[in-house]
This record gives sequence, C-alpha cells and structure tokens, in this order.
Amino acid sequence: MASITLSDEERRKVSDAVGAAEAHTAGEIVTIVSDRSDGYIDVALAWSVAISFLAMALFSVFSEFYLSLIDQIFGLWGHEWTHRELLAIVMAVGVIKFIAMMLIQLIQPVKFFLIPSAVKSARVRDRAVSFFKVGAERRTHGHTGILIYLSMREHRAEIVADQAITAKVPATVWGEAMADMLGHIKDGRIGDGMAVGVRDVGAILAQHFPRSEDDRNELPDRLIEV
Repeated sequence: MASITLSDEERRKVSDAVGAAEAHTAGEIVTIVSDRSDGYIDVALAWSVAISFLAMALFSVFSEFYLSLIDQIFGLWGHEWTHRELLAIVMAVGVIKFIAMMLIQLIQPVKFFLIPSAVKSARVRDRAVSFFKVGAERRTHGHTGILIYLSMREHRAEIVADQAITAKVPATVWGEAMADMLGHIKDGRIGDGMAVGVRDVGAILAQHFPRSEDDRNELPDRLIEV
C-alpha cells in the first residue's frame, strides 16, 4: 500500500526513540506509517453517481438548449427527436459523466480533496484501531500497549491505547503529543515527527506506568510501514 519512502536514518530515529521511551516505562509503543487508510472507492462512486444524475437532470430541464446544440454540432437542421432518441441521449450523458468523474478521481490530489473531512477522519481512526487490535491489543503482560499511527494522504494521525492505559490516561492527554508530531511532519520530517510523538507518549506513560526491573520488551521497536 505504501508509496512513501522513508530513509534508513528516519527509521532508525523512530526505533531509537521507542527504545529510549520504553527504557522508562512498562508501556509498549508501536509505530506505524501508512500511505493511506482506505481506497475510498465508495466515495468515488458516490461523486460519480451524483454528477451523472445532475447532468441528466440539467439535460431534462434545459433540453431545448442542449438539443439545439446537438443539432448545430451534427448539422441536423431541426431534427425531430423521438422519445427513444431522447432517452438514449439522456442515458449517454449520464454514462459519460459517470465515467469522466471516475477518471478525474484517478488524480490523487483531486480524489482526496473531494473526500469529506469527517470521512477521512473516521477511516483513519478505523484503520488505526484495526492495526492496534492485530499488533498491540492485549499482547503485553499488563495490557500497556499503545499505537502511534500516521496516515500520510489524509494528513492525520491517531493514538490508540490498551485498556490499562485508557483506564488511567484520558484520550485528551495525547493532544500535545499529536500536535508536536504533526508540526514536524507538516515540514516533511516524518522521522523526526514520529520520534517526537514517541518521546511525548513515552513521557506520559512513564508517569503512570514506570518501568520495573524485570520488565522485558514485548513488542517490536521498529517503525512499521504499510
């Protein structure tokens, strides 16, 4: 899925940050960077259908204008259109507009511009939760796993924590870590941003879940790219 390319140095920065943070906490931090969180084919289809019906509706309302335009283009000299011909034209307009809108949305910046912000946020959150359930949830002895997830195309990040963490740390606490992280990422420094996010998350975890002497590393420190 990923089309972004991180350097070895960026990956090392994140891994080192995870190791440094976990040196002071029993929490286990997992980091994931994804190019996008969804294909949004349903959104693309919705836009294409809407434009298709809008085009057919406009043709029906302003049929005389469009038919005279067709007459001029094809030199039909005031052709008398039958009901079957009119239906065929309307259907053709709808199909052409649908295909055209689907093709336009192959241009990724256009596609993501047309996706409602709330939809992007929901899909990123769902993707983060699904990754967390597979890679971190209840996979640590004290249920202290936490995921920092970055989705590049949507320009969004999520922090998802295991039940022991959510019981002690309100979700709003992670806001500063998110802000620090995204500030670097907006400047194109993905590795620095993720490392800063890990540092801030680690500092919060250390307050509530200090590391014990017999603590062991239960989840990988490396940055995961999907």
